Amino acid sequence: MSSKPDASRPRAADTKKVHIADTQMTRQNWYKHVNWLNVTFIIGVPISGCIQAFFVPLQLKTAIWAVIYYFFTGLGITAGYHRLWAHCSYSATLPMRIWLALVGGGAVEGSIRWWARDHRAHHRYTDTDKDPYSVRKGLLYSHLGWMVMKQNPKRIGRTDITDLNEDPVVVWQHRNYIKVVITMGLIVPMLVAGLGWGDWYGGFVYAGILRIFFVQQATFCVNSLAHWLGDQPFDDRNSPRDHIITALVTLGEGYHNFHHEFPSDYRNAIEWHQYDPTKWTIWTCKQLGLAYDLKQFRSNEIEKGRVQQLQKKIDQKRAKLDWGTPLDQLPVMEWDDYVEQAKNGRGLISIAGVVHDVTDFIKDHPGGKAMIKSGLGKDATAMFNGGVYYHSNGAHNLLSTMRVGVIRGGGEVEIWKRAQKENSEYVRDETGQRIIRAGQQVTKMPEPIPTADAA
Repeated sequence: MSSKPDASRPRAADTKKVHIADTQMTRQNWYKHVNWLNVTFIIGVPISGCIQAFFVPLQLKTAIWAVIYYFFTGLGITAGYHRLWAHCSYSATLPMRIWLALVGGGAVEGSIRWWARDHRAHHRYTDTDKDPYSVRKGLLYSHLGWMVMKQNPKRIGRTDITDLNEDPVVVWQHRNYIKVVITMGLIVPMLVAGLGWGDWYGGFVYAGILRIFFVQQATFCVNSLAHWLGDQPFDDRNSPRDHIITALVTLGEGYHNFHHEFPSDYRNAIEWHQYDPTKWTIWTCKQLGLAYDLKQFRSNEIEKGRVQQLQKKIDQKRAKLDWGTPLDQLPVMEWDDYVEQAKNGRGLISIAGVVHDVTDFIKDHPGGKAMIKSGLGKDATAMFNGGVYYHSNGAHNLLSTMRVGVIRGGGEVEIWKRAQKENSEYVRDETGQRIIRAGQQVTKMPEPIPTADAA
């Protein structure tokens, strides 16, 4: 006998149902793409707060309390949700974890479990389709769009949150999230202002609703502004950037290029002058015995990343410059042919076995026409390297752009030996170009050659 289908299990057709986020938005179905619950909390509630603010006077004490609670709830996100739970960059005692879970919930940005899971996916799949708030989809999308528009959860990259599922504080907050939000987001700020100085309504509007709005927007800036504004001193392959403005807005989370390169470091700012109150809060908690095992990347590894990025930028600049035709690509000239061409009026000069055409430069030679003409058709190696004048690094670089050939053998430098030496001893950059450092130009000799004709 055939068994009856289990009503609790989805039918085959249901499992193949296309998620609304994977369908094209039209005039007829646009409302189905909107996450109305998030729109209510992120846009609707703040708008209602702004309207109420027109009818509720702002008292100084309430304004100060709103700022203080802004920092409390903001640190709940930056020091708690982000650096403690998402990246495990330090450990905290139970009282501190409970406090961070409560004030973090007061920021109304989702539970720790949900927030950290998406953030780990963001780091693992930065700037890809699996990044839940990829800036590649637009600045507005990474700031707000990913929250107010429905996303297919199956499109978000997979991450491991085993440690979060084993943390009783995280589990408790996730199960009681709505209660935490209402209590810490609205009731507590209202109670403090009401019981403290009788401003119940002001506490609800300013320290509650509008404070939530500003905390949320500050956090969203980490997803948008921190991937759009600033420098990339450690890695430019992805979008994260460092900027003081973002740091000021986000309680120190603005040094995002560093953070993405070294995510398990409890700091975002590593220089003494950089603004990172979250770092100092964690450090202070350590001194009070509330935090421990603060993780830092070794300064040697941090400097490696900085130097590698600097070198990459230098290579990019170097690739745009004219360093002259490589020696092994120059035509070989016989000495007699070189002398003959110089006698026939071509401004050729030989230095270290390399022939340069200085015809157009003779009139601009800072040492005068007579001086440079005295070396035409001769071996001017000694004259160029101190026999007459010890030419500058800039002069050697300029001369390299005038190469037209190399002399074959004889008493001059054997070009093929020199080319072989270049290939074995000199470093090349990412573009394959030889890195020519000051004083290493082929025309640069450590001592003048006393037997050169032009001397």
